[in-house]
Amino acid sequence: MNEAEQQVRTIQQHLEAAQARQKSYADKTRNPIEFAVGNHVYIKVSPMKGVQRFGVKRKLEPRYVGPYRILEKKGNIAYKVQLPIELRAIFSVFDVSQLKKCLRVPEERVEVWDIELKSDLVYEEKPIAFLDCKEWVTRNRVVKFYKVLWSNHGEEDATWETEDYLKEVYKTFFEN
Repeated sequence: MNEAEQQVRTIQQHLEAAQARQKSYADKTRNPIEFAVGNHVYIKVSPMKGVQRFGVKRKLEPRYVGPYRILEKKGNIAYKVQLPIELRAIFSVFDVSQLKKCLRVPEERVEVWDIELKSDLVYEEKPIAFLDCKEWVTRNRVVKFYKVLWSNHGEEDATWETEDYLKEVYKTFFEN
């Protein structure tokens, strides 16, 4: 074995040792997520891509719906969940990364009929009404803000949005 081959082998051994060390550090803090049949879980949902509100960035959107009961374990990291009739278009087997443990079976629920979920677990957020209006005056221009009531949210979750943003993203609503 010549010197160049020896150097390559030494570098490979150092890289493998570094990878093994990093893996052992990561494994110490990583706990596999497991659920038992009969447990209740929340299912992760997300807003439609491209629908983003000024200054809020997914702050108010519900991230999970449920809770729903686990019917059975499918493989190492998937679970079949008992979904209501409203979600019959959604495949009922979920990866653990899409589930969140329900610590207690609550009396209150995040109901799905309030949210129009698509089969890929996304929903669209739309403005419903303007609750208030104000202007911010600078030296060069006047910026108009509207307090917007959003679908899937109550009045307490209304946000202030610029007129320019609303005209750009929600043209049809602004024309009404």
